[in-house]
Amino acid sequence: MQLPEQINWQRYFFHVGYCGTNYHGWQRQAKVVSVQSILEGALSKIIKAPVTIYGCGRTDTGVHASQYFFHVDIEHKWNFDLQYRLNKTLPEDIAVFDIIPIEGCLHARFDATQRTYDYFIHTYKDPFLQNISSLYLKTNLDFDKMKAAVALLSQYDDYRALCKSPDKHKNTICKVSSAHLFVDSSGDRIRFQISSNRFLGSMIRIIVKKLLDIGNGELSLNEFESYLIKKECKEKSKLAFPQGLYLSKITYPFLDVKPRTEFSSILQHNVDAWQLI
Repeated sequence: MQLPEQINWQRYFFHVGYCGTNYHGWQRQAKVVSVQSILEGALSKIIKAPVTIYGCGRTDTGVHASQYFFHVDIEHKWNFDLQYRLNKTLPEDIAVFDIIPIEGCLHARFDATQRTYDYFIHTYKDPFLQNISSLYLKTNLDFDKMKAAVALLSQYDDYRALCKSPDKHKNTICKVSSAHLFVDSSGDRIRFQISSNRFLGSMIRIIVKKLLDIGNGELSLNEFESYLIKKECKEKSKLAFPQGLYLSKITYPFLDVKPRTEFSSILQHNVDAWQLI
């Protein structure tokens, strides 16, 4: 995207986080409230000019982001604490962590080289986790089989069989660089983490649901691998619940910002208790 040459624009990357419970995803849509529309409205109000922001990706309804970046081009430098005013204006479930001036036309979405997502599950009813982790009343999950399935993910790169609408994509290739499964010391909390250069629609929620099916004995490891090999799934894939999913890390070759882990402190409390399995 090229900026108008006749105006002295400055591009900024905004580092934000949000709880997606009250929003119909990131992307601006007609007649519903989205994270993008809330941020654009707040920013336009404060700088007294209409703005359009460009996010690093989309999240579904109810999905969260503990690290997210968007960029915006602003004509004039402000002479006040914009981060403070934004955080005062925004609802409590959206936070601005950093505002970073960027040289040139670097793009929040197209210049990201890797994205990491975390998915949190609790297997017991807990009123304090209801909107930030997914409840699955599962007992005696086979973690060994689930771990074996997770290990397959980085061995294949075509995820056509594990996305919601494969025909909407020009290609379904995703370079998964890492995938891990963690469990807490009691075995009651599960954390799935995956990193890739890109993700397809609902891909992670489909994978998580199939991992639970494997752990519960409803899906075999061979069947799961056949989806990756044959690039097709005969039955319609079900999705895991949205509230357990977090976009948790965005990687750029020109920008390295650590996630604000306290944003999801309830989930990551006693983080040393997570055991890689």
